[in-house]
Amino acid sequence: MSKLEIDALTAEFFGAFDNRGGKAADVARLRRLIIPGGVIVNTGAAFTVYTVDEFVEPREKLLADGRLTEFSEWETSERTDLTGDIASRFGEYRKSGILDGEPFEGGGTKTIQFVRTPEGWRISAFAWYDRP
Repeated sequence: MSKLEIDALTAEFFGAFDNRGGKAADVARLRRLIIPGGVIVNTGAAFTVYTVDEFVEPREKLLADGRLTEFSEWETSERTDLTGDIASRFGEYRKSGILDGEPFEGGGTKTIQFVRTPEGWRISAFAWYDRP
């Protein structure tokens, strides 16, 4: 059951950014999916460490102000290791959308750490690497 719950949580995580077909992205749901104090890291040249709010707030704006439309990202492969109340997922993903009127596609790798809380599985940290 735990792997299915982690799969569902991961799908909900990726779905938070989806604003295809004019629907509003629900980036705020990340505040529920990620534990308070969760750590978010963008690797590569733009190396940045975020709190949950530092990550969520600019993405809410970007996905709502019309600059980034028809956006979605999805997992294309994954490996999940689960022991007791902790899990680690390493996965490849793709993304596409229209940024400032220009269509784009991309992808990369995300690693997500999960912990089982009294409320169920939550994300404790994630990091990503976008392929150039």
